Amino acid sequence: MMNLKEWIKKQEGFSSLPYLDTKNRLTIGYGRNIGDNGISVQEAEFLFNNDFERCKKELSEYQWYMIQPVIVQGALINMCFNLGIKRLLGFKKMIAALYIKDYAKAAKEALDSQWATQVGQRAKDIAVMISEQ
Repeated sequence: MMNLKEWIKKQEGFSSLPYLDTKNRLTIGYGRNIGDNGISVQEAEFLFNNDFERCKKELSEYQWYMIQPVIVQGALINMCFNLGIKRLLGFKKMIAALYIKDYAKAAKEALDSQWATQVGQRAKDIAVMISEQ
């Protein structure tokens, strides 16, 4: 069976990003037709846990994150999960306020963004977590 699996994987090829196969079906990995098959709850949990841990690891490289109380770190993990680290780093005024632990200003800067209008209540919840420090 292992040789069969390797043979199929070799024939399918691997793509870490979604692509359209020869029949125009959305596919990822080793030929996984996600357009027709989707993913299971267990697969979604696995992906979520990997993404959550990646966000924590990425953020831990920044002093402005490491000096924050746990609840603020949680808010920042939530933002990173939603935005990705590159977009989160674009919140320069919020990050500057976090450096000096001006949580009211940091929360205000998080809400003063296009992101906040797009995600609505999520941004408000995150801002409350930050501002109540």
